[in-house]
Amino acid sequence: MQRRQPTPGRTEPQRTRTALVAIATAACTIGAVAMTAGPADAATRHTLPDSTPAWATSANDAGAVAASTDVEGEVYLPLRDQRGAEALATAVSTPGNARYRKPLSPSAWIAEYAPTRASADEVTGYLRAQGLTITAVPASHEFVVFRGPASVVGSVLGTSLHSYRHAGKTLVAPTSAPSLPSSIAGLVSGVTVDQGRLLTHPELVQQGETPATSTPARTLREQATGPTGIQAKCSAYDGQNTATVPAAYGTTTVRTFACGYVPKQIRSAYGVDALAAKGVRGQGQTVAIIDAYASPTIVHDTDTYSARNGEPGLTSATFQQKIPSPSQFTDQVLCQQPSGWQGEETLDVQSVHAVAPAAKILYVGGTNCGGGLDVAMSKVLDQGLANLVSNSYGDVGENVPLSAIRGQENLHVQAAGEGIGLYFSSGDDGDESAALGSAQPDFPASSPWVTAVGGTSLGIGADGRKTFETGWGDVLDQIVSSDRGDVYAAPLPGDLVGGGAGGGRSTLFDQPAYQKGVVPSSLANGKRVSPDLAALADPYTGFAIGIRPITDDSTLATGDYVDETYGGTSLASPLTAALMAIVQQSTHTRLGFANPTIYATHRAVPKAFVDVVPPRSPIALAYTSATSGKDYLVTLDHDTSLTTAKGYDDVTGLGAVSFTALSQVARR
Repeated sequence: MQRRQPTPGRTEPQRTRTALVAIATAACTIGAVAMTAGPADAATRHTLPDSTPAWATSANDAGAVAASTDVEGEVYLPLRDQRGAEALATAVSTPGNARYRKPLSPSAWIAEYAPTRASADEVTGYLRAQGLTITAVPASHEFVVFRGPASVVGSVLGTSLHSYRHAGKTLVAPTSAPSLPSSIAGLVSGVTVDQGRLLTHPELVQQGETPATSTPARTLREQATGPTGIQAKCSAYDGQNTATVPAAYGTTTVRTFACGYVPKQIRSAYGVDALAAKGVRGQGQTVAIIDAYASPTIVHDTDTYSARNGEPGLTSATFQQKIPSPSQFTDQVLCQQPSGWQGEETLDVQSVHAVAPAAKILYVGGTNCGGGLDVAMSKVLDQGLANLVSNSYGDVGENVPLSAIRGQENLHVQAAGEGIGLYFSSGDDGDESAALGSAQPDFPASSPWVTAVGGTSLGIGADGRKTFETGWGDVLDQIVSSDRGDVYAAPLPGDLVGGGAGGGRSTLFDQPAYQKGVVPSSLANGKRVSPDLAALADPYTGFAIGIRPITDDSTLATGDYVDETYGGTSLASPLTAALMAIVQQSTHTRLGFANPTIYATHRAVPKAFVDVVPPRSPIALAYTSATSGKDYLVTLDHDTSLTTAKGYDDVTGLGAVSFTALSQVARR
């Protein structure tokens, strides 16, 4: 079969070719007939292609789950005109096109491209009749979220559910391809009932921690040792304090880690502090933030933090929430509990408010980290509640069923067609090879319809200017005492991975037109490569936040206010979205899906971007753990197999964000 050529700027998962062509035809044929039910029922059922995870194998099978196990599922409905929706998304996002920056309203997009209400009603009616509970159907009718006991779910889908060992967890998934009666299967493009979706996690890292998805072999371990004489004191700005360490990279004196940069420093480093002084602070812009659950103290925490740093607090004009009640929270254990997402929400809100203090922040919380996030996204898109959306979460690589990826990708196509820019953090585990055994970027950041934001390590001097910027990838070497004095526990740079920006070549998506001729063929090999841009992500040069941590996930009780320092591409994404808000206000534009314009700007004016290249000599920081008191040398710019380079690279994309570069993008 000859593969059709994608529309300009469009790429598709190669393995979903058959499903996509089927969606585009009037016949709505979903796939081959499968004999998954009994003989009398077999001819009336169709299998749902690409709806099982690759990790649900007999080798990983841990046995059948209890019949009463509560399981979430999601049914995806195809767009009425898949190619038309993609063509619109490309047209409104591509410079030179007659429709450039002329998006549809949400209601117009839904009327023209979304699945019909009648189709959604037929699907939900069938699922309810079989004993399942419908928990959400968005206004766009692109998916249906349901829940039910494992035995009922398995019966409805013509399969059985087992537990499987994957990524250090025990997860529920179907033992065979799900199927539905042909009358219902003809209305849907896929279904997911596996708990791999619940591995979606915040891309958040603190000093002294490894990313949440790290395998046990990568845990930051400490050598038994007596006290050293280092005890590095954190620096309020780069170079404020130094420490004497065992000889490393030709010196024994290195700078110390950051205490945590504050809003004014961030605005200065990214070139918008002077604009803020002139009143350009994000007015008229709305940045939506999507995470799971909700912090019970977000307003109180942010107001306390702002007051301590001389910043304005939140008001009804600058902050709004659309959040579920705690009684609606689900799948909390697998989703890392509300406490596991509280720091993420706090970082997102406070970093956006730091860069664009007059922009409206809309926080939309999901009921969980699976279908709940899709529901939250649809609330924003279906009502046009924001023109920029920051999403600081991701899957472990692209290791979820293709039907789920395709369902989420349709949301990205909708956003582009409506002129809404989606920004996703690229991940904190480099190429994910340690967790998955193969190199792949994190989805949704790898989607060709979103802007993926990678990470940098950033020094900000006493004058507020950048002193250095390199790719984020930390390797730690513990400093231990011995009979020879203080020494490193391992040969430099060490063997303790402290996190690094995600990125690399997609295993699913072909190279979009906007990346051709810019991304080196040695990296792309015909595929989408992420990230697109980068911003501060290194926790050792990180951002200070203020939080009253949740101490009891069942009651959401919180402790006393504390200052903490966070990093991860969870920081890079909201910083970039907030900077885009400043750019949109100052240039009176609405960028929408910015990638085609970003890459076109790079072709025309490559020097507009801050190219992040390897430092001439290694940059290292002294770090002392506040919890253990142990000392480390942190060597920067070591990100798994991903490397920074001149021009585009898979750690920082086209380069670090700046007001100057993004303003040129907005003016194209």
